[in-house]
Amino acid sequence: MTFRIITATLVGTFLATSALAEVAVSQKDSKWYTDAQARIDELAAVTNNTNRAKNVILFVADGNGIGSNYATRLWVGQKKGGLGDDHVLPQEAFPNLALVKTYTTNGQTPDSSPTASAMNTGVKSRNGTVNLDDAGDYEDCNAAAKAGLTTFSEIVTDMGKSVGIVTTARLTHATPAAVYAKSAHRDWEDDTKLPEKCAQKDIAAQMVDAVNAGTLDFIMGGGRQHFLPNGITDDEGGEGRRMDDRNLVEEIKSKGWQYVWNDETAKAADLTKPVLGIFEASHMKYEADRTGEPSLAEMTEMAIKNLSANDKGYYLEVEAGRVDHANHDGNMHRTVTDGEAFAAAIEKAASMVDLNETLIIVTADHSHAINFNGYCGRGTPITGLCYEVDDHGIEHTGKPSVALDGKPYTVAGYLNGAGSILHQEEGANDWTGSRPDLTQEQATDPDYLQQALLPMTSETHSGEDVAVFSTGPWAHLFRGVIEQNVIFHVMLHAVTAE
Repeated sequence: MTFRIITATLVGTFLATSALAEVAVSQKDSKWYTDAQARIDELAAVTNNTNRAKNVILFVADGNGIGSNYATRLWVGQKKGGLGDDHVLPQEAFPNLALVKTYTTNGQTPDSSPTASAMNTGVKSRNGTVNLDDAGDYEDCNAAAKAGLTTFSEIVTDMGKSVGIVTTARLTHATPAAVYAKSAHRDWEDDTKLPEKCAQKDIAAQMVDAVNAGTLDFIMGGGRQHFLPNGITDDEGGEGRRMDDRNLVEEIKSKGWQYVWNDETAKAADLTKPVLGIFEASHMKYEADRTGEPSLAEMTEMAIKNLSANDKGYYLEVEAGRVDHANHDGNMHRTVTDGEAFAAAIEKAASMVDLNETLIIVTADHSHAINFNGYCGRGTPITGLCYEVDDHGIEHTGKPSVALDGKPYTVAGYLNGAGSILHQEEGANDWTGSRPDLTQEQATDPDYLQQALLPMTSETHSGEDVAVFSTGPWAHLFRGVIEQNVIFHVMLHAVTAE
């Protein structure tokens, strides 16, 4: 009985396949059809790379959820003269990807410190903490000592590898801090934020400890104010914040490190030696406003050149920190321009390394409360007003779509933020408001804040999944829907595989 069923199934499959082969496929010469067939051939040719990874590069665009990634895709594609939708960002060409669940042990919606910790330690933890498990309470000065987690950087340092950090945020901010620090509060960036007689060191001081321990070999980002004592002025006139009289920049320099503070000094650095680059008192500038400091791609290139001197390999974390800040501001223009800079850094890295021995992972720590209106015709400016679909053509009609209030609306918007349509008159209890009648010129202004619903001084994160894109050794382990802490375990497996 079983034999007859199997035989009938095989015969039926053969006949169906034969019949399909004889059908004249009318669309076979369509570019959509031939492009899809070519993509199938590319995917079929992909083989699993099971080499041991010499190097690992973890790219994190803070807050770069699927929505922000989509907006950047259209922005870059439209800048290149296309309609945008069909553009492929460098990370989108990687053959392996998964969806990542970003919740934390106490947060449906995460913040950046436990999400970065999950990727650097392999376990989830509480919002607001850096590299601590739940045995260590939030804001507990003893938590780091009793609940601190071993980081990926510590593991690979013990293997003889070098470690680097590149970020456009402060070096003491949540995502870069997760490479080297353990803190019961992500905001304890210098000693002014620590509770009195706190047993834990501040995050900037922990970075010095990591340098002294040989756990950091290349550092570039922002945040000079947390490394300099109060009363000291930096090269750009910024004031130091520290109250313990420690000049952490000088302490790191005394270990044989070079210190650079702008694009000129960075370009002049000897990349055969350790480099500390701190380019702003706080965060580095948005890409749209950048002057006098290196781009994310330039910092990434310098880091790879420096770290590649180690024949045992390296771990490099690269963060596009200001994608997150632009989303918090509700400013789509700066979100996508920093997203474009992130893509350029990925492209630069991929061109410099041997993917047979280098695992590249591209992801985000969390998403944002961003969404996209419809129905917009192709080629509609992603930062601007939604144009109507042309029912008889390909590109939009050039006529703005309107809502029931008779006014046009932007493609992108936020569920909450500073661009809220609701307003409160001084002394009033109620929130009222209506949408302005925008022009395309107003909506595409670089300083325009996208319309939002709920009034907030800063737009919030979102708890939805983010994507992870990967290529190189063991990148094929990224598949399906995974917990965020699995990213660490893929990295660990890649560098220890037999």
